[in-house]
Amino acid sequence: MPKLDLFVDEENINMRLDAYIAENSPLSRSNIQTLIKEEKILVNGNKGKNSYKTKLNDAITVEYEEAVMTDLKLADIPLDIVYEDEDVIVVNKQKGLVVHPAPGNYDNTLVNALLFNSKSLSEVNGYFRPGIVHRIDKDTSGLLVIAKNNEAHVKLSEQLKDKTCYRKYYCIVKGTIENNEGIIDAPIGRNEKDRQKMAVTDKNSKEAKTEFKVLSRLSNATFLDVNLLTGRTHQIRVHMSFIHHPVLNDPKYGGPYIDETGQFLHAYSLSFIHPRTNERVEFKTEIPKYMKDYILENGGYYEQ
Repeated sequence: MPKLDLFVDEENINMRLDAYIAENSPLSRSNIQTLIKEEKILVNGNKGKNSYKTKLNDAITVEYEEAVMTDLKLADIPLDIVYEDEDVIVVNKQKGLVVHPAPGNYDNTLVNALLFNSKSLSEVNGYFRPGIVHRIDKDTSGLLVIAKNNEAHVKLSEQLKDKTCYRKYYCIVKGTIENNEGIIDAPIGRNEKDRQKMAVTDKNSKEAKTEFKVLSRLSNATFLDVNLLTGRTHQIRVHMSFIHHPVLNDPKYGGPYIDETGQFLHAYSLSFIHPRTNERVEFKTEIPKYMKDYILENGGYYEQ
């Protein structure tokens, strides 16, 4: 019988067991509740309950029938592949594309597109997340590194933990930031009132640091170069909202609505130590058209 093994980190503590599994696996809530009743979900070796609240380092085991899951389908979705070799693929993900399958969207994700384009992806993150080392939000565009084998995946994951994988973003935020540069140092954890959101909080949180530099001041907006010093879920969006300069087109965190295309946030630079050569490599993309147009239309400028 197939099995999922999940381990609770600091960003996912104090969640209902069924809600946690639903967020971190392709299983639906109804599937999970059935499996709990059938005693096929264990928490630290003990029978799980829906009402159980997750704790740090909980080991959760989920046994399921093959029919509960869906087969991953290949999807001929155009991808902007910036670089590829025998170990890694670097993709410039478009806005609107979900990274991996989850309930409600099994077929039209980056993973489905990668399976169409590549015969080899790592298995470290399980059947539904082949090759996925790190994620960016559906409505954020930009660079991701994909692992084509397990050895590369492990080495890349270690760099994320050690903070030796560097990621930089372009973003446009509401209002005028007066300081030309700065660092936002504020811990991030789950929003206690809305588990789908993150928040700056001292409860069940992790250290989070975001470095920014002003590139251009627009009419009631600021164009920023942002460097992630840590890698928390929604980190830039949460930190910018925290300093009262939310990312444009990000109503989830207080940003003004511009259109239907998603937040003005783009991962333009990615640097890591190549898992085979042990040499540092860096990849960059041009500023996307949707951001470029907004900057020029609102009295700003950019230098590529």
